[in-house]
Amino acid sequence: MIQSPDLHSHSTASDGTLAPEALMKRASACGVGVIALTDHDTTEGLAEARTAADALGLRLIPGVEISVTWGGRTVHMVGLNLDPSNAELQTGLSRLLAYRAWRAEEIGRRLAKHGIADAYQGAKAFSNGRLIGRTHFARFLVAQGRAVDLRDVFNRYLVNGKPGHVSGEWATLEEATRWITGAGGQAVIAHPARYKLTRTRLLKLLGEFRECGGVGLEVVSGSHSRDEVFNYGCLARDIRMLASAGSDYHGPENPRIDLGRLPALPPACTPIWHDWPELGEAPSPCRVAVG
Repeated sequence: MIQSPDLHSHSTASDGTLAPEALMKRASACGVGVIALTDHDTTEGLAEARTAADALGLRLIPGVEISVTWGGRTVHMVGLNLDPSNAELQTGLSRLLAYRAWRAEEIGRRLAKHGIADAYQGAKAFSNGRLIGRTHFARFLVAQGRAVDLRDVFNRYLVNGKPGHVSGEWATLEEATRWITGAGGQAVIAHPARYKLTRTRLLKLLGEFRECGGVGLEVVSGSHSRDEVFNYGCLARDIRMLASAGSDYHGPENPRIDLGRLPALPPACTPIWHDWPELGEAPSPCRVAVG
């Protein structure tokens, strides 16, 4: 039984630095037996990843990470075990990719107004040329000596109130969940600690998410401390959500948690993979939900 599948990773199909084939090879070399490719708002890398994973004897979980606007902020929803050929899913993702294309050009225009020329072209050079995200702008600005690392770029240029910030206009919670479940997948709220929500707001988010058909919470994440893993594990148990685990791996240059090094889920959690063929295990008992 494989205890810790890695259910959150990125390739050059979005803002990762390894091509899908190279990502699968690294996962295999790091001892990962099950991995989900969950690129931002695209499933473009899945075909290449599937071919490589099959050759390596690696189990690939087809996935995506969908950008969502909720409560005036951006949250991310991971879809697992979905059918990438689903028409409604692809129509929805096409809408988000079109917005991403406009947003990238707008970020470039705003940075140019603050004396940073050719940022759009620079970011494009760090991307696959089709999906250009904020991380690509960050890599360009680091290369230009405008900041010391990616986090510094975001703090200086790309977050709310900074020169290159553009507010997101993403899918609604209901849309993203419907696209995932309509494609046969399971919907998971990714890296909840990153949103810095109060407990009341987080419970509101998760309550609405569950009403839409969402089932999972990413308990183990490269964004989470040991205490956060424990706390989100308790929360998932108490409100009867399935627990997911993923490194949010983007490449060897900036691993939050490297492939093959995920900590185990807290023992009281029911893993999202508990009923997946060849991965399942008896779910742990859940306590009565709390308010």
